[in-house]
Amino acid sequence: MVLLGPPGNARRQAVTALLSRYGLTPEPVADGSPVPGSYWGAPEAGLVGATVHVRRDTPVHSVLHECCHFICMDPVRRGALNTDAGGSSLEECAVCYLSIVLAGELPSFGRSRMLEDMDAWGYSFRLGCAQAWFEEDADDARSWLTAMGLLDAAGQSTWRVRGRHEPSR
Repeated sequence: MVLLGPPGNARRQAVTALLSRYGLTPEPVADGSPVPGSYWGAPEAGLVGATVHVRRDTPVHSVLHECCHFICMDPVRRGALNTDAGGSSLEECAVCYLSIVLAGELPSFGRSRMLEDMDAWGYSFRLGCAQAWFEEDADDARSWLTAMGLLDAAGQSTWRVRGRHEPSR
C-alpha cells in the first residue's frame, strides 16, 4: 500500500492541496501514536470535524476514503463528525467511488494504485475487485454523487461538499 509519508514530501503536499479544496485540514500525528478519530485504529486516517488526522504510515487510500466521507455526508452529520461517519450503504458506495475519482487527481498515486490498494485492504465488491465494480457496477454511486452535486455530468469532481452550492476554495 502506498503510504502518505513524512511532512514535506511531494505526495503529502499533493494530498494536502486536494484536501484543502474541500475545506479539510490534515493534522500530523507522531509515529506510533494513536490516530484521533480513526474508526479502524492506527495507522488508518481519523476524522474529527474538518480535520483529517494522519501519520506518515497512514495509507493514501485511507486518507482519501475518510475525506470522501466528509464530502458526502449531509451538513448536520458533518457538524457533529467525530470518528464514525455513519451514512447509508449507498453513501458508502459513493464514498468509495469518489475516492477513486479523487485518486486520479494525485499524480504520485492515481486511480490504478487506489484500486489496487482498495483490493489489498479488503474492500469487497460483487464483481470481485474494485476496478470491476468501478467500471461495471457503480452506476448507483455515480448517480448519487451527481444528484448531490459532487460530480459533474462528465464524472469529474465539482469540488463541493454535500449541501454546499459553491466549490470550496
